[in-house]
Amino acid sequence: MSNSAVEITLLGRTYSIACPQGREDALRAVADNVEAQLNTLKARTNNLSREELAIMAALNIGNELFEEKQKNKQYMAQMDERISLLQLTLENSLIERSHKDD
Repeated sequence: MSNSAVEITLLGRTYSIACPQGREDALRAVADNVEAQLNTLKARTNNLSREELAIMAALNIGNELFEEKQKNKQYMAQMDERISLLQLTLENSLIERSHKDD
């Protein structure tokens, strides 16, 4: 898969980013999210440098990702538990049925 250049703007600066073809819309969506984070932080704290804003935004986005991964782990554990319960229920039903057929 080849790459194409996508231009994004963050805090008034335009960057040309290499992006796999077909993923341009995803990159733009991510850039929009980062821009929103940066603008929110900038509005709340006017005295931060670009670098400090970028670090704070990265930490906020990293925290969101961590929380989503935790939710995903909990969901997967719940699904594993439900699947196990379903398997046990099916096995018990098959055993009961085989005893009735005897």
